[in-house]
Amino acid sequence: MRKQYLAIISFILILILSACGNSEKLTVYVGFQEDHAVEAMKQFTEDTGIEVEMIRMSAGEILAKIRAEKDNPQADVWYGGPADTFVAAVDENLLKPYQSPEADIIDERFKDEEGYWTGIYVGPLGFATNKDFLEKHGLEAPTSWEDLLDPAYENEIIMAHPGSSGTAYAILYTVLKVFGGEEEGFEYLNELHPQVQQYTTSGSAPGRMVGMGEAGAGLLFAHDIVKYQEEGFDSIELTIPEDGTGYETGAVAIIEGGPQSELAETFVDWSLGTSAQEVGQRTGSYQNLTNPEAQEPEKAIRLDDINTIDYNPKEAGDERTRLIDKWDQEVNR
Repeated sequence: MRKQYLAIISFILILILSACGNSEKLTVYVGFQEDHAVEAMKQFTEDTGIEVEMIRMSAGEILAKIRAEKDNPQADVWYGGPADTFVAAVDENLLKPYQSPEADIIDERFKDEEGYWTGIYVGPLGFATNKDFLEKHGLEAPTSWEDLLDPAYENEIIMAHPGSSGTAYAILYTVLKVFGGEEEGFEYLNELHPQVQQYTTSGSAPGRMVGMGEAGAGLLFAHDIVKYQEEGFDSIELTIPEDGTGYETGAVAIIEGGPQSELAETFVDWSLGTSAQEVGQRTGSYQNLTNPEAQEPEKAIRLDDINTIDYNPKEAGDERTRLIDKWDQEVNR
């Protein structure tokens, strides 16, 4: 009887300890590059003592996963990826508003006024071109969107699919702004389509493919291009379209109904501080930072130095589903 009693007590203690362990673990869906994500999770645990399980996906994939899990959320935080994808999630009631006290220092341009998402970094779009390709065809690196229509680029451009990639949707939205309207922008996208060799799932993948000589040019965020250059892809040349480029506001948000909402708030608070925002440059991520007290990466391409469009994350997010559907029907046929 005594042995049976002790066994029951031991079993209860195991359950209690197990429950305590689970209460101190967050699940985070991460929308930026793997090495940056791993380093950030490590820093968060070091700073707070909270364990994290991380799953890395493109922004469009994260949105689709949160959407599929709406009735039984499996994660607590969405960390990284363009804010317009977060706006689409807000429209579907997939995110929980949280006004972090740490957000007071963040510029109004880079956060949702109701606290559904808050910006953690900013980065413009750029062109990655293979230097050997340019030399072979006697070309200068492209400095405008029209340059990409040169016959030499036929079947030589890599970009992601806007349905899976926040990067690619930023490209789509940017083109509409640069060309002065939806009709003109889609006309350009139809002209660009035969130039595209492949639409990838990941927004950053085109940079590596250009660096390996698998394509002549790639469209992606400039900070990812710099990262690939730093990793040893000397064949990549970076240019920024002078006729206008868009940019992402990478964001963080709490997933509605997530199992650890209080710990999720701790994560959001942490993500807006200097410790979190300075992590990226340790792994070659050179975005501009939204916390003005954080040390900016020296290699960051600052928005004030280039010609940017008026990129409205709210408008872009509200129009996301419609524009991607239209792109699939009219361009990606």
